Order: sequence, then C-alpha cells, then structure tokens
Amino acid sequence: MTQAMTDHPRRVTRALLSVSDKTGLIEFAKALAAHGVELVSTGGTAKAIAQAGLEVKDVSELTGFPEMMDGRVKTLHPKVHGGLLAIRDNKEHAEAMTTHGIAPIDLLVVNLYPFEATVDKGAGFEECIENIDIGGPAMIRAAAKNHDDVAVVVEAQDYQAVLDELAANNGATTLKLRRRLAAKAYARTGAYDAAISNWFNRQLEIEAPDYRAFGGRLIQALRYGENPHQTAAFYATPDKRPGVSTARQLQGKELSYNNINDTDAAYECIGEFDAKRTAACVIVKHANPCGVAEGPDLVTAYRRALACDSTSAFGGIIAMNRALDADTAREITKIFTEVIIAPDASEEAIAIIGARKNLRLLLAGGLPDPRSAGLTAKTVAGGLLVQSRDNAVVDDMTFKVVTKRAPTDAEMRDLKFAFRVAKHVKSNTIIYAKDLATVGIGAGQMSRVDSARIAARKAQDAANELKLAEPLTKGSVVASDAFFPFADGMLACIEAGATAVVQPGGSMRDDEVIKAADEHGIAMVFTGTRHFRH
Repeated sequence: MTQAMTDHPRRVTRALLSVSDKTGLIEFAKALAAHGVELVSTGGTAKAIAQAGLEVKDVSELTGFPEMMDGRVKTLHPKVHGGLLAIRDNKEHAEAMTTHGIAPIDLLVVNLYPFEATVDKGAGFEECIENIDIGGPAMIRAAAKNHDDVAVVVEAQDYQAVLDELAANNGATTLKLRRRLAAKAYARTGAYDAAISNWFNRQLEIEAPDYRAFGGRLIQALRYGENPHQTAAFYATPDKRPGVSTARQLQGKELSYNNINDTDAAYECIGEFDAKRTAACVIVKHANPCGVAEGPDLVTAYRRALACDSTSAFGGIIAMNRALDADTAREITKIFTEVIIAPDASEEAIAIIGARKNLRLLLAGGLPDPRSAGLTAKTVAGGLLVQSRDNAVVDDMTFKVVTKRAPTDAEMRDLKFAFRVAKHVKSNTIIYAKDLATVGIGAGQMSRVDSARIAARKAQDAANELKLAEPLTKGSVVASDAFFPFADGMLACIEAGATAVVQPGGSMRDDEVIKAADEHGIAMVFTGTRHFRH
C-alpha cells in the first residue's frame, strides 16, 4: 500500500447506527455528535440515542418509508444503499445522488441480530429464523465494498479506533483504518452466514451439503504455531462445548498452540467419565493420554494415572472431571506441569496452584458431553475433510463375548474402562488397563503389534521406577481401537500378561484371532464400534 493510499482521509459527516448490542453505544454516539456528525438510526438504537438527549434522525425520515413487516424492511432502500455505495469522486455518482436526493453515509455502525446466541439458548425454529439479519449484512457489505469512502464498524471494540482517528485527523478516517475495518466486516458476515447455513443443515439433517462454511471469532493471537516458524491464532466457533475455548484461565503464562491442542485432547477424554459415578484424571502429552485412571477421589485418580508413565507426564496436561481440591493441587505441584483443566476448583486449590506462576489453571465450568453431535474438520491439500464427531460411548455399546471363556466381572469393568480410553488415543492404539487405571499405552504406531509391544515396554519401565516385581500388564486387560488383522498383535498382548481383550471385530481373520484367544484361555469381546483417531 502506498503512502498516498494510506493517508486518503474521508471526513465523517453522517453516520448510520443500527445495533442489537448497545454496549458503548451512547458514549460513541456522544463522541460522534461532538465531532459534528449527523446521527441516523433505526428502531431501538434510535430510541436509545434519543433518550440520551442526542439529536438523531430515524432512518424512515431518510428513506420516506416507515419500518414495515415487523421490522424486516427498514434499511433496504436506495437512499440507504446509495449513500453507502456512491463513489464520492465519481461525477456520475454525485449527479445521481443530487437528482434522487441521496445523502452520503460516511460511517456505518452495525452489529447483527444475535442469531448465534438465539441458537445457543435452544430457541425454536421460527425464533431462530426471525433472528437472521438481512438488512444488516447488506449494509455491511455495501459499506465495506466502498471502503475508499466509507468506514464500517461491526462491533463495539472498534469504536475507540474510529474516535482516535477522528480526533487525530480533524473528523476524518484514513484509508488504512477503513480497509482494516472492511476486511473485518466481510469476515463477520462470512462467519454469520456460516453459522446460519450449518444450523440449517442440522435442522434438515443434511450430512453433506453442496457448500460447507466455517466461521469463528478470535479468542487469541498466538505467539506461533506447532513450531516457531509457523503463525497461528485460536478462534471460537458457535459450538459452545465446554473445554479450552470456553474455559476461564485463572493464572499462568499465555497458552501456546500446542497447549491448546493438548488441553482439548485431555478434556475431551475426561468428558467420558461421569463425575457423578467416579473421580477421574487424564494426563496428556503431545495429544495422547499417557495416564488415565478412576478413583474414589481426585488425588487417588491422579496418583494412579501418573504411575502409568510418570516420565511422559513431566510437562504434561492434566484434566480432572471434578472440581480441583487442595490435596490434588498439592500432589500435582510436585512435578512440572504445563496446564491443569477442571470444571471448577476450590479457593484453597487455586491458592496452591497460584504459587506456581507459570502453571496455567483453566476452569471450564462443565464437562463436554461425549454423546453430543458436532462436526470436526481438518485440512488437506486444496480441501477440507469434515466428519461428525465420534460420539460413540462405551455405556451404549453391547459387548459381545466371542470366546469360550467370558470375562469375569472385574475384567469386564476394566475392558469398558480401557475401551473408553482407546477412543482418545492416536491409532494404532493398544491400552493395557488394570483396576480402572491404564498401565500401558501404545499410540500412533504404523503396526498394531508395535503399539502392543511399546505399551508393554513402557509398563516394564514404570514397574522398574516403582520397584515392582513385575509390570502391571500381568493380569491386565487390553483394548484395541480397531480389529486385530492377524493374531500376532493379540498374542503380543497375551505375552505381556493380558487376560482379556476388547476390540471392534470385523476382520477377515476374526476366526483365527478368536481361536488363538481360546488356545490361551483368553476372554475376548467385540464391540462392533471402531475408534480410529488420526
């Protein structure tokens, strides 16, 4: 951008204000009036400005038409859009404005009907439809297109930037600011339309619409992405799912890209554990759980999760399914941890964590529902892969016994626990579990046999650290996120000491795998549900 383009000032003589969010409106309107700006407004916005003692012209005075059709038609008029779209230095445009009595509008201030908030509160279909703004996006897009002459503001946080420019430029805005505001305006209408279209798709149960759009609101500009040479930012979508995007950070350093990704993985996993049924803890490192356990209380669950792989837990992310208490907080602070996330925390626990200035404490206010619907997306070259969230839950599955020996009650309890965890570990996944705690986790290997062996090796390392006579995989159960294509993977688990297996089934060689299990006296159940996670 050249210097001349940057300085291209445009004096604001008339502003049109129409906002559903009245935050900061009156102060902004007073400041505009002090600069000699004529105020034009609509409905409730005009009423609020007038009640503040400011002179304001209703848009119906500008157009010569009253609001009609329950307010659906009020700004869709040539005298509004002509005032926004007219190129001030274009002779033909200027003549048209004079001929048709169109006054220029130099500043447009619009925030849209609260469609996203209406959907979020669970409103019915008709109420959601009525909260789809039509005139607002049309005006915003018109003003943004004509940003050479018009400034457009779509949220209150930009009021001060406009006022600063008016003060610095004798009542004018610069092209640099107008272009920045225009870019933001188009992003806002794009995100708004994305929210509407995705809501419609859900209502109509359209799984693969011809066009798919996603939009989000900036939560945080990040220092960098996965690596320092990558740029990154964190955005909130209309999906109000409890987790890192909704959590309140009480203390600690700013979250990084990797912190956010890992914290999300930890909290989605902990959401599988009903807090009314049990206390539970998940420890995550590089988006994979390295320890998960249930317990009668959080501190017990944490100690048992940590015992699975205390080496990997160093610098990890810890998620709890209940309010963090003081005993658990004290235990956690014995090792270096990056982030703790929980639904809530006691004041004593907050104070204990407060002594670790760099340790982030996030309170999410609730747990994510593992059964709830939703979409996930990832980029590929030139495209997006979009799918429904994996909302299959162990408690809803039928565990079919396929071997001669059925699992004992204790084995079945651990099998359900292990398969609950397997859903949240990168494929290929093998989970060894014993007494409602992971004792070995193999994640992300190209071969399922390797995952089984790595998990067993890590269990042996943990046993050595804890000075146990044998690894806890002896007498454990094992979960596989997908079927065993050959018996070798299951045999590696049996060699490590597993006595029962849960897997989806569905391999061409299921009979071969079942036979091998029977030969070793192993109990095996099929779920019919696969949990690939790439």
